[in-house]
Amino acid sequence: MSSTPKTFCVDAVLFDMDGTLTDSIAAVEAAWGKVAKDIGQDPAYVIAATHGKRAVDNLSQFKPHIKSHEMDVEVQAFEETILYFADAYNKHGPGSRQNSPIASPAGSSTSTPALTPAASTPSSRTSSRASSFVGGLSNLTAFRRRPSFLHRVSSLLMMSDDRARIVESSVEEDEETTTEQKEQTKEALHQLQAWQQEAIAIDRSVRILPGVKRMIESIPKGRYAVATSGAKTYAHGCMTRVGINPPPVTITADDKRLKAGKPAPDPFLLAAECLGFDAKKCLVFEDSPSGIKAGVASGATVIAVCTSHERAKIENCGAHYIVENMDKVRCDPVEVDGQLQLKFTVLE
Repeated sequence: MSSTPKTFCVDAVLFDMDGTLTDSIAAVEAAWGKVAKDIGQDPAYVIAATHGKRAVDNLSQFKPHIKSHEMDVEVQAFEETILYFADAYNKHGPGSRQNSPIASPAGSSTSTPALTPAASTPSSRTSSRASSFVGGLSNLTAFRRRPSFLHRVSSLLMMSDDRARIVESSVEEDEETTTEQKEQTKEALHQLQAWQQEAIAIDRSVRILPGVKRMIESIPKGRYAVATSGAKTYAHGCMTRVGINPPPVTITADDKRLKAGKPAPDPFLLAAECLGFDAKKCLVFEDSPSGIKAGVASGATVIAVCTSHERAKIENCGAHYIVENMDKVRCDPVEVDGQLQLKFTVLE
């Protein structure tokens, strides 16, 4: 392929997030792999089928029993599970300076997902993680009628080992707690421990991708946006973890203005509209087949980066340029006929 630089000008830039700006693929795949195990499907199949698409669409497909009024909680829970996978190694595992206990004290921002039933309304970010985390533990329907008992179990998961043993003993001694509930609690705790051990074993931390920092710094404020298939919890969590400030226009999957997610062009069309530009005069950076197709459908110029897929898997999706990563692209603000434009140079 020719190495002659190609140049063109646009009004604004629309970035995908994961796989384009950040790399949290390991954590995302671990979270979807867990969903696959919970529903008895092949993890490889579920991971491949979900990449680049909104969690709400994926959960609707693979967990059709989730009711519409429960979906927002389910999505947030799932995305916080991703972030837990991303943080566990360095906060609780071999990467931790103090090798802290897996279960953090109550109130800590690093606490493990708790056992909140899917149909309940979470009282905090910590408790909201449960519905996704529990997965196969959704049979704990008796807890829904026992909020005080559930609270004690959830608290148990966020305590140190010594404190947890005390609370667990009190649960055993509770005369109002049925034998079935006790057994369900034990099983839930055993599954929690197994899941925690898996989470801390591998470094799945979020990373910024090559060339991203330089690219963002080269684009004037108000001239770029993020349009991602991730909901707000995950999107903002990923970007802030690698030092990217989410731009004022950040279109996430839970934006109620969206009628459809990628591969539909809606996220990019909305992002361009919010910036005040025609999508046809914008540049889209994408990494996934569904995202590339969305960018092309929006009418924008599309640069595909080979950061999550091999070139062969994305070269037939319609991208105008395909590069290894953003190190192969340069942006220079220029004035054309008295108007600010962004001149891009691409080395394929």
